[in-house]
Amino acid sequence: MKAISGTNLEQAKSHNRRVVIEAVRTNGPLSRAAIARMTALTAQTVSNIVEELERSHLLVPAEAQKLARGQPIIPYSINPAGAYSIGLELGRQRASGVLTDLSGAVCARIERHVKHPDPQRAMPVLQSIVEDIQQAFVFDRNRLLGVGMALPGRYADGGITSLSPQNLPGWQDFPVGHELEQRVKVPVLVENDATAAAIGERLHGVARGLSSFVYLFLAGGGGIGAGMFLDGHLYKGSRNNAGEIGHIIVEPHGKLCSCGKRGCLDRYISPTVAYEFMGITNAEELSSDDLDARIAGGGEGLDAWLDQAVQPLRQTLDFLELAFDPQTIVFGGSISTSLMRRLAERLEPLHVPIDPNRTRSVPRVMIGMTGKDTAILGAAALPIFSETNPRFDVLQKPVG
Repeated sequence: MKAISGTNLEQAKSHNRRVVIEAVRTNGPLSRAAIARMTALTAQTVSNIVEELERSHLLVPAEAQKLARGQPIIPYSINPAGAYSIGLELGRQRASGVLTDLSGAVCARIERHVKHPDPQRAMPVLQSIVEDIQQAFVFDRNRLLGVGMALPGRYADGGITSLSPQNLPGWQDFPVGHELEQRVKVPVLVENDATAAAIGERLHGVARGLSSFVYLFLAGGGGIGAGMFLDGHLYKGSRNNAGEIGHIIVEPHGKLCSCGKRGCLDRYISPTVAYEFMGITNAEELSSDDLDARIAGGGEGLDAWLDQAVQPLRQTLDFLELAFDPQTIVFGGSISTSLMRRLAERLEPLHVPIDPNRTRSVPRVMIGMTGKDTAILGAAALPIFSETNPRFDVLQKPVG
């Protein structure tokens, strides 16, 4: 159980509030006394924050539990209806939106066809999805935290300003977040798809409660990237471009990559390469069931891809473990679930770790969210993460 240290400084009230929410979200239901022990906050500070969060409907009390002696205790849990978020995704032929509650459950979904989704055509569609999805589910609009959008792209100085040209031509240097926020009149957060998916995995998936992990995002229509949490911090690098592991050279003088280098990881293990080996040219147009059926019949093409993919991937996992010492490495992405499992199974045996006698609480490799909803659910997690995750730029005290 990971303890998060709070601080009793008055100016850190917002941080402490987030620490309490994180403690309950990760380990709840928790009593006030348990929250105080876990966060190193005083009993009075915890009591004040819990009362505030209960009034705000972010925490809900359960029935009091009678003890053998002393006062009954009241456990508190996150209230799913306490806040909502909208996630958006834009593909080659469709735009999608989901409305999720504070627990990550999908409350409403809208999908619309967009032919040739350049900004002029797509922005009005994205705006209509945000507006219409709020009509599709009955909830208090004042509890909408904002809109998240996950994009396959790199950062410029002011944030993501372009989608990857290979994925959606016409979006180069278009300020997606700013333009959408002007249209929908609620906060809009934009992240690259790998980071968004890692946030979603930490809030609602197999990485819940972990402080250090690397999330490998295999995009169904593209390459591979990584999102990283290190010691509880979301790590994005000095220019927010950390995690571009698809361009690590794993085969000197190997296959030519779109980035101009040779032997990049992308050219060996990306879903695009897998589909090329199996002769699948329309993966984005297939349903999950149809794609799984094609993969199940992949035969020699699938085996050939796995044979050439596993050693570069083992090499990459070894590098990530040595460089960042994560608790685990999570595989996920919009790649087919069956293809992900075949790849993970073929990875064994992994390279011997530098500390083979280390006691592990979780496996070295885990499979997280997969399938076509991965990016959009990660996008929906962005406003929730922004509002509830502890802010580590505020002073913290060690626990114990």
